[in-house]
Amino acid sequence: MILEELRRINKHIKIKEIDSKGFSKYGRIINEFDFTNLIKFMEENTEIPEEGNVYKASVPEMERDRINDELSNIFYGGIPIQIGFCNGRNFSLNGLEYHKCSEINVAATDIILLLGNVQDIKNNTYEASNVEAFFIPKGIAVEIYQTTLHFAPCKTSEKGFKCIIILPKGTNTPLKEISNTKGQESELLFMVNKWLLVHPAKKNLVEKGAHVGILGENIEIII
Repeated sequence: MILEELRRINKHIKIKEIDSKGFSKYGRIINEFDFTNLIKFMEENTEIPEEGNVYKASVPEMERDRINDELSNIFYGGIPIQIGFCNGRNFSLNGLEYHKCSEINVAATDIILLLGNVQDIKNNTYEASNVEAFFIPKGIAVEIYQTTLHFAPCKTSEKGFKCIIILPKGTNTPLKEISNTKGQESELLFMVNKWLLVHPAKKNLVEKGAHVGILGENIEIII
């Protein structure tokens, strides 16, 4: 099994199954919606870049699926949503973000999520040693709670990964203005509904003004 092999070569971090008890503080598996059409779209219409990640917050073709209305009306209580994706070859922590809402991740390939708790942020810093890793098999959808720190998935093979990302509309789009004068948390506000801490190794985000706040090792998943 791929999970067993990943565990064998990643002794530095325990990779847990998504249905383990430890995941319950970060999120839950979503069984009440059918994401088959979105996964098929991802397989047929999206590519994995040769290097790095590509993130599209909103894909009109995906948002035309009937599940858009179901999720907006039932899961998000009437809030308009966006359906997009993150595909790539990421294998390291790099950063941790949170939103003031839940996020839905649907694994269009096997993925690993590196997760933490917002409550463990101290003076706008977070110890990487607190991060936990969870393996999500292809086809599984999970709700990531608003108190959960997360970032781009990690790949489980050299082919890379594909993940559907669902959030309230406008999330992860550019801010009109950034102000850090209203308290400590505002120093982390990086995009619309996106509070972000990055590891100093993630230089492209540091150069864009992201708050350097992750202490310790930039955790990597070995393939």
